[in-house]
Amino acid sequence: MKKLGLLSAEEMGQVQEASSLSEQVKAVMDLLVGKGSYASQSLQTFIETTNSQLYLHITFYEPMVQKHLESLQNRYGTGTELGPVERLTNLLLIEGLTDLQQKEHDFMQIETTKGMRNVSKKIPLEKLFLPLSKVSIPPRISVTVGVAGIGKSTLVRLFVCMWAKGEISRDIILVLPLTFRELNTYEKLSAEKLICSAFPHITEPSIISTNTARILLILDGLDEFKSLLDFSNTVVCTDPKKEIQVDNLITNIIRGNLFQEASVWVTSRPTAASQIPGGLVDRMTEIRGFEAVEIEGFLNKMFVDNGNLSRQVLDHLKANRSLLLMSTAPAFCQICGSAIGYFLKSTMDQSEQLAAAPKTLSEIYSYYFKMALGGGWQRKQRETLRIEQTMSNCKKIIAGLGRLAFYGLIKRKYVFYEQDLKAYGIDLSSLQGLCSWFLLKEETQFLTTYYFSHLTLQEFLAATYYKSAAKRAIFDLFTESGMSWPKLGFLNHFKNAIQRSLHSEDGQLDIFVRFLSGLLSPQVNRVLSGWLLVKDEHHTYRTHMVSFLQSCLNTNYSITSRNVNLMQFLYEAQHTEIARTVEEAMRSESLGGILTSVNCSALAYVLQVSEMCTEETNLSNCLTYNIFQSLLSQLLYCSNLRLDNNQFKDNTMELLGSVLSGKDCQIQRISLAENQISNKGAKALARSLMVNRSLIVLDLRNNSIGPRGAKALADALKINQGLLFLRYVLPERSLSPASSDLQNNMIKGDGAKFLAEALSVNYKLTDLQLHLPLSKGTSPCLQSPAQMSAAEPLTPAFLCFSPCSLQWNFIQAKAAKALAQALQTNRTLAILEGSPSATTHLSSAKPDSTIAHNSLFLFPGFHCSLRGNSIEVAGAKAMANALKVNCSLRSLNLQENSLGMDGAICIATALTGNHGLTYVNLQGNRIGQSGAKVIADAIRTNAPSCMVEI
Repeated sequence: MKKLGLLSAEEMGQVQEASSLSEQVKAVMDLLVGKGSYASQSLQTFIETTNSQLYLHITFYEPMVQKHLESLQNRYGTGTELGPVERLTNLLLIEGLTDLQQKEHDFMQIETTKGMRNVSKKIPLEKLFLPLSKVSIPPRISVTVGVAGIGKSTLVRLFVCMWAKGEISRDIILVLPLTFRELNTYEKLSAEKLICSAFPHITEPSIISTNTARILLILDGLDEFKSLLDFSNTVVCTDPKKEIQVDNLITNIIRGNLFQEASVWVTSRPTAASQIPGGLVDRMTEIRGFEAVEIEGFLNKMFVDNGNLSRQVLDHLKANRSLLLMSTAPAFCQICGSAIGYFLKSTMDQSEQLAAAPKTLSEIYSYYFKMALGGGWQRKQRETLRIEQTMSNCKKIIAGLGRLAFYGLIKRKYVFYEQDLKAYGIDLSSLQGLCSWFLLKEETQFLTTYYFSHLTLQEFLAATYYKSAAKRAIFDLFTESGMSWPKLGFLNHFKNAIQRSLHSEDGQLDIFVRFLSGLLSPQVNRVLSGWLLVKDEHHTYRTHMVSFLQSCLNTNYSITSRNVNLMQFLYEAQHTEIARTVEEAMRSESLGGILTSVNCSALAYVLQVSEMCTEETNLSNCLTYNIFQSLLSQLLYCSNLRLDNNQFKDNTMELLGSVLSGKDCQIQRISLAENQISNKGAKALARSLMVNRSLIVLDLRNNSIGPRGAKALADALKINQGLLFLRYVLPERSLSPASSDLQNNMIKGDGAKFLAEALSVNYKLTDLQLHLPLSKGTSPCLQSPAQMSAAEPLTPAFLCFSPCSLQWNFIQAKAAKALAQALQTNRTLAILEGSPSATTHLSSAKPDSTIAHNSLFLFPGFHCSLRGNSIEVAGAKAMANALKVNCSLRSLNLQENSLGMDGAICIATALTGNHGLTYVNLQGNRIGQSGAKVIADAIRTNAPSCMVEI
């Protein structure tokens, strides 16, 4: 064996003394680890799992890896300059892209979902490429998605730096990070040339596809790739030396025709990631954005010398929910914070601050651009040039950048090169000051690339160019040099842009047109007059623009995301009358009768942006079947939805079931009380519950689902472990968590039996209500006015309960036996309760007994009420047997069940085995003096703390 450069002669002697190859490997590893060589550690698994000779590994792979580490450190640094990146170390593990992510603009996704967190579990960065279980294998294709500016490239840098320091993924011998920006420079390329061009120190690129060592190929920024990936028409290539089109090269790598043994990690914006078929992706993750605390910390670091300004900016964001939601993306948070901070610093009058503070996207970006154009980078020029000349130079630079931005946007081009800038008349020397604000410069191995620091900056500049050019353009600007019909005047061009946005399948032009509309608002015109806009020019077009947008809304009742976009366009132009009218009607519960097609679009918009809808979306007593159908896509992301008293029938439940079945569904609580839902509607809901994983509260109070509907729901409960409460609405119209209500549904004994079978399987359901409702405004659980007043201050504690009421549903002995049997196995159902009257139960009770009974509801326990049924002696026996096993019961109400003396004796025997009972009500059962004596003796002997009313 040759003498190794990394080991001394004495150390090599120790290695040669080892009797076997494995012992030699261990000796070398120990020596190299002692020298702090991470590369040798990462080689250990590789060496031990191959038959290659030790000499080959030490003399070839070790030097190669060392050179590779040096190359990565030269390119990415040590990682210390990355700053706080804690949020990137935990990714969201998701099953795939949602429909919204595949077809909408990034900001539309954030606004529509109201910033709701994905319920998927997290995966730490160090486990990203490891098996998730003992029976799984490491993923070959991993895709990480995130909206623009969320930190995808930062995540890649973080991973590479951590790997190079030996802190992560030590089983991977080589990490080869590539960007699609670099790949854009090639037309044709072979797999081996791809590696050699980026990493020339790897003289044998064939090791990537022929070796058993783990190698990770990173492809960062698919959304910046110049070509769309066409997997359906991929030309198969298995020869790593053959040159093919770059897009075909990428598809062959992802399909596994090339680099079969290498792991591949792709990062992308969601819309671009949808190009990769889901069947080819082994693991998909999503980068989470800032949480509220992280936004505050980020702003504190932005204004480190002015804590008061940081607090003012944060307060303004909190007062404007849409801006706060979009600030979850760090890049937007930087832009938004800078613009609001600039406004607050430049406006001394506090009253003016409140009135003119930027609220729309267009206002935020107008202040950001004014700050950039009037910034310190121009001060040297102002020493020798007049202010007018300075502004003229700025306008010329911005005009060129705007043209570059617009045609880049419509061509889906987000990375530019020197020839692109020159083609649009941009002087590279003039960009020195502006680069840090708008356009970033990056030196790659072969050439210099330019890209806008955030996608929205490109879209805003594109809008300023389009508005300026549309005033004098004769032909369609979207065709650039192509042929088109003449389009004279700004309004014709504006209408054309609107129509293109509405017909776009992926929302590519949505924010661009939102900015275009915002440029016609008085506030934006005031800010940018003299820089990018002509003073008061908006008056000429604004009225006509608003009229055209309203005409687009007044077409039919089909409400889509495009209708919401039109409302966003009106909002950016500061025309808010329609939305304000609908929001006020919604607040006063007077929507019924005013929902025209325009107002329906406004309602869909309000559902997304209104703070009022964040806690509860109340659409009771105002919807028809057609209007409900038109709003379906907007209801997906309402967490607490009230649809009471809308006369909904079974066909509406089919529609609602389709929403609840969607993987995008975020509905957690839904109330359908006072409708006309029969067993068919209940079956439709039950089918959706078998796949739904978001719903925890379902209220079907005062419908007619019947026994068959109850059976369908019971079957769903056997599968659905997410629905916790199936119960009535609590006082003050609030929904208790995880509940379901089936009051006044005529489910009868068979229905109760079916639900009992479900309870024997479902141990997650904690609240089941099936009883006849009380007088209007009265809670069935709190059975007297005294109880209601006592419970009000402790409502949160009460919400932790799980009542199940079967009162006045014609339950007889057979069904009672089934319920009792279920209670022997189900220990999670906390309350089985309800009453037919608000006053009967405790009308003659002593004050202290009322307090004692109230405590049953206000503290964790198990309350069972079967009042007003006909379970008789047979049912009492079954309940007694259950109570001997289930010791969690605290309160038992068997009023008016025809128990007689024999039934009382049965209950008395239960007290010998159940020491948890604190309250039993046997009133109205004619148990007689003998029965009362048996009960009294049982209490005195076995349950002295239990209160029994007879």
